[in-house]
Amino acid sequence: MPEQHYLPATYRSRDSVGYLIRRLYTLLLARFEGALAQADFTLTQWIVLIQVQEGVARTASDIAHDLGHDTGALTRVIDQLEARGYLQRRRSARDRRQVELRLTPAGHAIVKKLLPLVVDQTNEALAPLSPEEFRQLQRQLVRLLDHAQSIQGDDAVAPAPAVAARPTRTAARRTTRARK
Repeated sequence: MPEQHYLPATYRSRDSVGYLIRRLYTLLLARFEGALAQADFTLTQWIVLIQVQEGVARTASDIAHDLGHDTGALTRVIDQLEARGYLQRRRSARDRRQVELRLTPAGHAIVKKLLPLVVDQTNEALAPLSPEEFRQLQRQLVRLLDHAQSIQGDDAVAPAPAVAARPTRTAARRTTRARK
């Protein structure tokens, strides 16, 4: 049985790791979105650009899976970045069914320009920690993430659909007939 860090008798939601992580995420999201908005970017756009540059993601599907976004919403983000000249799509030479993402020269330039802003925001958020505390936090977060992924399987961050699927007219007619 795993270590019992919480007990029902003493559990307080505001002290839970889930709440604390979510609250920190919410505060950091607002901070990063505000900083990037000054450069006319969203955090999602930044993540797409940096993941493509670093080779973490090759396709929209890779990014959608990692972020937990639905592919339709992410496609719109990629469309915006492509229209602005920062990203291009190309058919994969290895698998013609896949479309790979690549940064354009302008995309590399904007990542280089935005990176100091992102680093400054990150360092400001981590200011209360010493270098050793930062390394400990990072190690523990990676450990928890690895554990969560191992117990939930590879699809743990699968995106939720953007909108609940609506039944087709044919399906709706069948349901109506079945009720009669």
